[in-house]
Amino acid sequence: MNTAPIDTWEGAEAYFTFAHSPGMISLILIASVVVTFGAIVLAAVHEKHAYNNH
Repeated sequence: MNTAPIDTWEGAEAYFTFAHSPGMISLILIASVVVTFGAIVLAAVHEKHAYNNH
């Protein structure tokens, strides 16, 4: 059962792995926002701690 309309990947410039799954795209977006926000918060806490010990 091959339902893909594509016969060959030759000439393809990009692969959209989760294009058919909006839930997975949302999960990846949320995870990346959490990781980015966490990195900013941890960096701010570290800088504050390092400045106070100086």
